[in-house]
Amino acid sequence: MPHVKIKTPSGPVSVSYTISTPDSENAQAIDPTLPTVLFLHPIYIAHEVFILQFRDPQLRRFNLVGVDARCHGETFGPVPSTFRRSHAADDVSKFMEALRLPPCHFFGLSLGASIALQTAISYPEKVLSLFMLSPLPQEEPEDVARGRQEIYDCWVEGCKDPENIDQDALLDAVSGAIQLGFNGQLVPVTQAISQATIPRNLRNWSLEHFEEFHTVSVKFFTDQKPHSLEALQRVTCPILLVHCGDDIAYPIHFVEDLRRRMEDAGLNVQVTQVPDAAHFGSVTHPDEVNALFHSWVMKHTKTIVPPAKPFVTSPFEHLVIQGGYVEESQVESDDDLFVAVD
Repeated sequence: MPHVKIKTPSGPVSVSYTISTPDSENAQAIDPTLPTVLFLHPIYIAHEVFILQFRDPQLRRFNLVGVDARCHGETFGPVPSTFRRSHAADDVSKFMEALRLPPCHFFGLSLGASIALQTAISYPEKVLSLFMLSPLPQEEPEDVARGRQEIYDCWVEGCKDPENIDQDALLDAVSGAIQLGFNGQLVPVTQAISQATIPRNLRNWSLEHFEEFHTVSVKFFTDQKPHSLEALQRVTCPILLVHCGDDIAYPIHFVEDLRRRMEDAGLNVQVTQVPDAAHFGSVTHPDEVNALFHSWVMKHTKTIVPPAKPFVTSPFEHLVIQGGYVEESQVESDDDLFVAVD
């Protein structure tokens, strides 16, 4: 994957990204005549989590840009203990400037939705619309915060001795993340994404990076406070909040609370729901999510967009194949999840 360097107050960051256009899954630049979508991923999985969006012919009518956040995927740079959503939004802005991206439609998933909203607050001129899938609550519930800490603790227990990885503890951490994101649904694509992610996570969240991992996976969530009305009033774009109906961490009342807060600030916000979808609903229910997002972008696009091509390829196919993805096969339980350690 290509990289671009950005300068931040905590030091230089090498940002990994992917650009897909209608004609190329690995393009060097966007097509300036088309709408551009910026995908912001959740915790634990980098931007390959959007494989089922990048290989959707209707969504590939647009420029699709995915980017890895700090401490994820192939992005490298320091993560100070104070790193929060405003710093993540600064990274997004600097990334857009480095690639000379135009204002974008943002697709944010979970943590990515929180960063997308902060970007619209800090840099409203860069955001055309917000599609917030499984948006985080205004404040993290205590039980979910405990679960995030438990995942971190299991990871540390599993990796604290690099010469003797504790496979059982590591599997507990991975299984906890899968339960949070996918309700434990190990269908082929979720297993493959998880398996493909583990080797890089072992590198990114190794012994010397434990504190950085704790910052992005626990403190980033537990230290989050509601945006002030004054801050929200800086947002100038339309917003669609998308609740995933089978989200075990965040029931729909959290989304409704966020909607009311946004309405109090005078924002143009709507709420919809994808029934039965897990927290990472773009993976478990891609057809429904992709159709929603395609309609959303087209609704907020004034230019003519050419018809979809009959077939497109995702830039992430090789990753999920490495993770063992086999079309139409089924995985029955956590027992089929093998944590591979080199």
